[in-house]
Parts: sequence; C-alpha cells; structure tokens
Amino acid sequence: MNVFNSIVSWFFKQRNDQIRQFVEHPIETQERVFWNLIHAGRNTEWGVMHDYNHIDSISDFKQHVPLQDYDSLKPYIERLMKGEQHLLWPTEINWFAKSSGTTSDKSKFIPVSPEALDECHYKGGKDVMAVYLKNYPDAEIFTGKGLVMGGSNKVNQLTENSYYGDVSAVMLQNLPFIAEYFRTPELGIALMDEWEEKIERMARSTSQENVTHLAGAPTWTLVLIRRILEITGKQHIKEVWPNLQLFIHGGVSFTPYKQQYQQLIPGEMHYMETYNASEGFFGLQDEPEKEELLLMLDYGIFYEFLPLEEVNNETPKTLQLEEVEVGKNYALVISTNAGLWRYVIGDTIKFTSVFPFKFRISGRIKHFINVFGEEVIVDNADRAIAEASEALGCEVKEYTAAPFLNADGTGGHEWLIEFSKAPKDLGAFTLHLDEALKKANSDYEAKRHKSMVLHLPIIHAAPEGTFYEWLKARGKLGGQHKIPRLSNERTYLEEIMALVPK
Repeated sequence: MNVFNSIVSWFFKQRNDQIRQFVEHPIETQERVFWNLIHAGRNTEWGVMHDYNHIDSISDFKQHVPLQDYDSLKPYIERLMKGEQHLLWPTEINWFAKSSGTTSDKSKFIPVSPEALDECHYKGGKDVMAVYLKNYPDAEIFTGKGLVMGGSNKVNQLTENSYYGDVSAVMLQNLPFIAEYFRTPELGIALMDEWEEKIERMARSTSQENVTHLAGAPTWTLVLIRRILEITGKQHIKEVWPNLQLFIHGGVSFTPYKQQYQQLIPGEMHYMETYNASEGFFGLQDEPEKEELLLMLDYGIFYEFLPLEEVNNETPKTLQLEEVEVGKNYALVISTNAGLWRYVIGDTIKFTSVFPFKFRISGRIKHFINVFGEEVIVDNADRAIAEASEALGCEVKEYTAAPFLNADGTGGHEWLIEFSKAPKDLGAFTLHLDEALKKANSDYEAKRHKSMVLHLPIIHAAPEGTFYEWLKARGKLGGQHKIPRLSNERTYLEEIMALVPK
C-alpha cells in the first residue's frame, strides 16, 4: 500500500470514534450544541433583542424566538454584507453562500462564519472520508486527486472585505494551501463564473490527471464526464481515470441518474450521498447499501423538526430530536454557528430510523403537487421515474411536473421529461409511471381510483437540451441551480414547455 495514502487515511479514520459517540448519545450531543449556540449568541444584537441571557431551556428558546425564513432575516444579512458585525453571530462574517432563491428574491445570501466553515462544512467533508475509509479500510483514495464540481465565486462589491459564491466555491476559496495537493482542477478554473467555458476547461485539464474521486451534483458532473469522453474519444470514464473509485454526490436525488452513471463508470465504483446545503452540512450516507443519511449532530447545528401539518399555523409547534417518528415528513428547522436562528430552510426530510437517527431527503415545502389531496412529493416522483425507467430500459435526464384542471373539476398531472434514452412506447412509460406512483403514495392511489378525481398523467417528451436551455436563459447554469421537479402551479412547466417545438 502507498505509504502516503496510509498516513493520510489513518488521520481521517480517527474521527470515527467521535462519530460513534454522537450516534450513541444523540440527545446529549444536541443539548450541548444548543447551549453552546445560546452562550455564543447572547451578546449579539439578535441575542440581546431576544433576551438570550434569560433563556433557561429549549422551551424558553422556542418562546423567545419565532420561526424565521430568509425574508425575516434579510435585513440583518443585508447589514452584514455592508460590513456591520456582531448582528447574528459574535465572530466576523465576511463570506456569504449564494443560493437559488426560494423566497421573493432571485437569490439568497447565507452568512458563513469561520465556525460554520471549520466546524460544519469542512468537518462534513472530512467525515465523508472518515466514513468511506471505515467502510473500505484498504481504499487507496489518496494516491490521486479529487475533482470537485464547485460553483462560481464573485466579490461582493458592497464592501472591500465581503465576498459571496456558491457554498462549494466558498469552501474552495478558503481551503488551506495543503488541500490544493489533493484536488483538481486549479482554483482559477474551478471558480470560473462562465459555466460553459468552465466545463470545457475542466474537461481538458482534468482528463490528464489521476482522479480517484469526484464530488458534485449528479447533473453537472454528468455533463463534465460526457464532455471528457467526447474530447478523449474513450467509451467510458475508467479509460480516462482507471483509479476512479468514489463519487460523492448531493444537491438533487441520485435515483434518476444512477443507471447513467453505472454505464459511464463500469466496474467497481462506490457512491456516497451527502446533504451539504448553503445553510450547513446536515447528513451523509454512512452505510453503502442503504439509501439513507446519518444526521450529523456535532456540527454546531441545533435541529428542530416541523410537522408539515403545522407549516401554515400561526404558532407552529416544532419537535425535538427525541420526539420525531419514523415515516413522517418534517420541515427542517436549524439554529447554526453562522447565526441562523430557528431558520426554516425549506427542505423536508423523512426519518427512516431513530437511535440512530437516519433520514431521507423527501423534497421541499413548496415543491410538491397537492391539488386533489394526493400530496405527491419529490421523493415519490424520483422513485417512480426510476422504477418506470428500469422496467422499460430507458433513461431520464431531467423532468418537471405540474397539475392540470378540467372544467368538470377533475384533473391530473402533466409531465415534461427529457430522456437521454427514450422509451420505445411513451404510452407504456406513462402507465408504468402511474403504477409506480400509486405504489409510492397511497393518497395518489386513492385519488386515481377509477379516474374519478385524478386522471392518468399526461407525459410529453422534451428534445435533448431543453432543460439546459431553460436554465441558461434564466442565468442558472451550474452550481446550486436545480430543475424544479414538482410544482403546485404551472409556471415552471409552461416556461419550459414554451421551448419545445410544436
């Protein structure tokens, strides 16, 4: 075994004992995180306003601080971006993770403190390696380099010392010098803003490297891999990177893409899902054969869980870790070491187990279809797409769906799907998708009974590149930008459908 690889691997493996500690003592770990946050925030403007000095319990905290969203924290964030400090968090905040807007704004700018970088985002990245090496102790992953599909990075012109970029770009920009030895491409390429040129330069640069692991969103990593194969004339990526062994993915569900990756990367290959959002690093896949994530409890984030039936209540009640149930959908509420207090990030999760606390990302609060009481979420749709694709030997590249209504009050779901390998019979695919959705969602199945309320889905096949062109037209190529899978309104569907030739 390579000596250098052995030394670095040993360093990462030491963390596994600490991970086991919070897995075995989750409630105590979260209580410790909670009090650390309260003590840190008590002399900030926010902490003084909400009387943190007189918070004696988690219950007190919930009474003192109402649930927040981006719009409610935006005045503080704008002041931070102009150079004010000690508003939400006691240490200086000069970096902001730019995220696609899910509020009234086009984009959100999430504060990233030094603690959030070191104790959350970077710690999560190191834990990915620790867990991977626990599962594969002889892996020689440090004999080559890691390729990270990061986003773009721009200087925020409001002050000289204030910067923003995608969370991956913020992390890359702040990495210690030694980390450059382990990654590719060079920082100047990795942080390029013009996405199409960036893909081209990354492809040409990294095809000459010994890449052992990839990290990024499945969508854009797939674009890069295909461009490398075009340039090199190779049939699959192992001909370019023979030592490639791990793809660390996140941002969107991997389910619709898995078959495509298995074709492009034949032979032994490991896949590991992470949940690293702009707001924090929340989970990672610690068991290779199980599609669930371990909730990371010692990253300076205190978690609350909002039952979906409470989302629109005037005084919504959140649950603590020990109160959650397996199989229920919860909106994630976080208080963080970057000064996000009781912040509803918009994502929903479903626990697959408690003690240990493991979960799946089930969707977003706003990304679902529920016109007839069917309550179809993104997780249902992803699984149904994967099942129908496998049954008919086709491959789905992108999709979006929205409801349609008939004059008689009935209706259904209309889908626009871009296939990388189209089914021979779109009608048969429609029937398989419908059956898979019934299997995944009992409410959908009930509403589809004899088509009395919900009719068979309508599916349109989009030409190749349709979704890419839509993202490009909106200035949303690359990084954190994602296709809205489901919507209760038809805006996204109709915008994208307008690009399809009649």
